[in-house]
Amino acid sequence: MPNRRRALFVLAILLGLAGLSLGAALLAGSVATGPAELLSLLGGEPSLAAEVVLQLRLPRALAGFACGGLLALAGALMQVLLRNPLADPYVLGISGGAGVGALAAILLGLSGLGLDAFAFCGALGALLLVFGLAHGDGSWTQTRLLLTGVIVAAGCGALVALMLSIAPESKLRGMLFWLMGDLSQAGTPWPTLGFLALALLLSLPYARELNLLARGAESAQTLGVAVGRLRGLVYFIAALATAAAVTSAGSIGFIGLVVPHLVRLAIGNDQRLLLPASVLAGGTLLMAADTLARTIIAPEQLPVGVLTALLGVPIFLFLLSRTGGRP
Repeated sequence: MPNRRRALFVLAILLGLAGLSLGAALLAGSVATGPAELLSLLGGEPSLAAEVVLQLRLPRALAGFACGGLLALAGALMQVLLRNPLADPYVLGISGGAGVGALAAILLGLSGLGLDAFAFCGALGALLLVFGLAHGDGSWTQTRLLLTGVIVAAGCGALVALMLSIAPESKLRGMLFWLMGDLSQAGTPWPTLGFLALALLLSLPYARELNLLARGAESAQTLGVAVGRLRGLVYFIAALATAAAVTSAGSIGFIGLVVPHLVRLAIGNDQRLLLPASVLAGGTLLMAADTLARTIIAPEQLPVGVLTALLGVPIFLFLLSRTGGRP
């Protein structure tokens, strides 16, 4: 099968898996809902099951898809930007900034939109701080950006530890759940889905230039790519995608690191296909993980970030074994 046909075949499979994961998310839960009953809900018949599916499960599943897609897209972009297979959406301190903002909001007794606003402002503050410090003399390199992000992330981690140490016990559980990733408080999914659509639409027109950048900055510049402008654009798209995902669901690990590598193994490194495929795969994986997180020990719920880490570690080790240490 030619490479292009194979890639389109993989995209079709990912679309089907996304639909199956969405269906499983709508069916699974404490209120029993069968496939036939789920279809009847589309007719608008009022019932307890309809209320649960349409008001609770569907928004949560869509938020999970949006957050997973954003993290996978950001991971794919960061791996091209830094030319580092270990790069993920959190490597530049965006998650740490969001964590500082969210935990500060919880300490102040805020929730809902207040918590989201604090988390997003924290992520945006970390974004501007990293870019400003890394770009201090008018230019920056991948190494400088990476080191600056690591230092900012370490500082945010220290602030998070400080807030956890002084937090009252009544608020510790909520703070820890947010830090481990939790979709139960995601709220309406539409802003996050909007961010996902915007990030993908902004990225795809530059897919060809990203293919050239992946071969090296000098090679890309020789072929006419405005490397500095492209790097800045990719950084801001990836950072804002990460900020939107973390604001909605907290820190969810391994989606942005592992998913782009899995997709790359399946369809190659053509960014024109890799970016949308990563969105589909990341969204599907997080939806499936969240369904497990809320059903595996029901009625108790696990932080979804715990499950993504448990799934991500063996997958990443498998990738390393398959590629001889070069994922």
